[in-house]
Amino acid sequence: MNRSIKFTAAAALLAALALPAVAQNVKVTPLGGIDGEFCPQDRALVFEDPNGTRILYDPGRTVAGANDPRLGKIDIILVSHMHGDHVGNAHNKEPNSGTCASPDLSVSALPNTLAVEIALAKKSKIVTGSEMPPFFAAKLKANGGDPANAMLARFGGSVVVGGVRIATVLALHSNGVDPDFIGGDLGKAMKDAGIAGNVGSATGYVLTFSNGLVTYLSGDTGILADQERVVRDLYHAKLAVMNIGDGFTTGPAEAAYVMNELVKPASVIVSHANEVGTVGGKVRPGSKTEAFLKAAKMPAYVPLSGKTLVFDGDGKAVATN
Repeated sequence: MNRSIKFTAAAALLAALALPAVAQNVKVTPLGGIDGEFCPQDRALVFEDPNGTRILYDPGRTVAGANDPRLGKIDIILVSHMHGDHVGNAHNKEPNSGTCASPDLSVSALPNTLAVEIALAKKSKIVTGSEMPPFFAAKLKANGGDPANAMLARFGGSVVVGGVRIATVLALHSNGVDPDFIGGDLGKAMKDAGIAGNVGSATGYVLTFSNGLVTYLSGDTGILADQERVVRDLYHAKLAVMNIGDGFTTGPAEAAYVMNELVKPASVIVSHANEVGTVGGKVRPGSKTEAFLKAAKMPAYVPLSGKTLVFDGDGKAVATN
């Protein structure tokens, strides 16, 4: 009996010692259009720091409004640029509405954006670069929110929110504000003239989590020397989220070059494929997603909606769910 008690106590002690190691990982949960799949509109990812801070990156069109039950607590919202498929001009009425190939985009978020609607409901900070913060501050204020919750992190600097350091890096992409987000006579005149508002350059992000994990979020981008000299050489990113959609952003071959030769992370999560990337949770043969996975020289992961990926401080996946 005494031996059994000692064994039980030793096992409990070992389990307790193991808990901090588990707790020091970063969780990444995709919030896509269809559970278990990677679909054309999928952009949104929730990062959870070991300290509990939760960051929503590019809510896009697959978060079903501020009341989406998958959101939970959101402390920070990151928006890479102002295009509707990233900031959210419309969204699905509920998770899993529509199909992977034909997503439900029946709910308009105009003129506020889905990012603002979520920030208002969750009292989140919206952290952006370039000239985007004044746009979000004005939208928050107009809807009874706190404009101070729109925070700036401009190129070459960083801010710390909830124990996570957030830096912006350049993304090679357009960043016009759709006149529908502006509204009124001014918005109509801009739309009639075929012009968009200017809020500066599009951005990517480099996040440094409390466990030391450095993560590069590419946003929509082309190939940049900064991906080597800044993202790799300065920040030493170990995990990357890389957009692979082609046409509007790097294609699978270009994205693989960025990962293999410039950033060289320990792991990469694919994003923004603009296609049905999986069927039944399996990568679709002949897809851009498949092409990138074959070309990547490091472990690459497909963001299946609702399936959490877990990474340690070195950018290595320690669990998938």
